Amino acid sequence: MSRSGESWGPYPLVLAGAVVGVALIFLVDPRWGGFVLGAAVMVAAALRFAGYGGLAVRSKRTDVITLGVFGFVLVLTSLILANDELKGMIMSLLAR
Repeated sequence: MSRSGESWGPYPLVLAGAVVGVALIFLVDPRWGGFVLGAAVMVAAALRFAGYGGLAVRSKRTDVITLGVFGFVLVLTSLILANDELKGMIMSLLAR
């Protein structure tokens, strides 16, 4: 039988990081908020890989890949928003 605090594990920390990220998006700067939110999601992927939490309907592999890719895309997008030259280059590639 598991203790009541053990079932949550470190996920309240990930939730706090996500809340801080969303607050930064709305209150300070979307670039920093997206970076913090993506980092929190990648921490969740690392924790899932280490064996914490998860639902019985999905495999650990599915969770780690999905969270890792989503977190990486959030971080990459926030970095692209911060760099006008890179943003212009990507937009010119998409305009073709």
